[in-house]
Amino acid sequence: MGFTIGGIRDKRSGPRRRGRPSDCTTVAEYTGLWGWDVMPGARAARGLGSGRNECSCGDVRCSAPGAHPLAFASPVPAGATLDDAVAAWAEVPGAAVLLPVGRFFDVLEVAERAGRRALLRLERMGLPLGPVTVTPRGRAQFFVAPGAAAELPQLLYRMGWDDADLDLRCLGPGDHLTAPPSDLGGLGPVRWLRPPTLDTAGRPPQARLLLGTLAYVCRGFCG
Repeated sequence: MGFTIGGIRDKRSGPRRRGRPSDCTTVAEYTGLWGWDVMPGARAARGLGSGRNECSCGDVRCSAPGAHPLAFASPVPAGATLDDAVAAWAEVPGAAVLLPVGRFFDVLEVAERAGRRALLRLERMGLPLGPVTVTPRGRAQFFVAPGAAAELPQLLYRMGWDDADLDLRCLGPGDHLTAPPSDLGGLGPVRWLRPPTLDTAGRPPQARLLLGTLAYVCRGFCG
C-alpha cells in the first residue's frame, strides 16, 4: 500500500504512487540548478463538515496546517539530480516543497504592498537583489545572505530603526519557506515576484543593503 504525505495509508491498492512530474522537476531545479536543500512539507485540505483547513500530518490540533515540514521525511540535499528528486518524492507524493532557511539564505519579510514598493526603489538604486517571493497571506519575502536573522537587531539599531514600529521580520535557522508554486496552508500558491537566477541564487545580498529601504517603506505604511 502507498502512503499520503501525512503518513495516513492510502486505501487504494497497487504500487506506491510516484511524485508528480511537476513537483519532481521543481525539486530538481531547486537542488540542482539553484543549489538549495528542499524539505517535503505537509499540505492543508478543507475538512469535511468542519469547513476549516486540516493538515495532512493528521494532527487535528496542528497549529500550522499545511505549512510545516513532515516530521518523518528527510531533506533532499543541494545538488540532488532529477532522479534523486523522483525517488525522494515517490516517498511523499503530494508533499509541499519547502526551503530550509539559514544555510544558503535568510529571509526578510514585509507586507506585500510595502515589498513591491521597496523592490521598485531598490531596482532603481541599482542595488544587488536576490530572489523575492509573495505569499497568499500578503507577504513579500526577500532572500538575503545567511546570518541576517542574528544580525537584525544590531542592524536596525545602527540604522536608527530599532524603536520604530515596523511590520518587518527575519526568517533564519529553523524556519522554512514554502517555495513556489506550492500551496501555503490551503490559501493558494506562493509566487515569484523576482525569480532566482544563476547569479543571485547562490549569492544573495547582505541584509544591510536592503534593510534601510525596506524599513523606510514599511514605516511609511505603518505610520
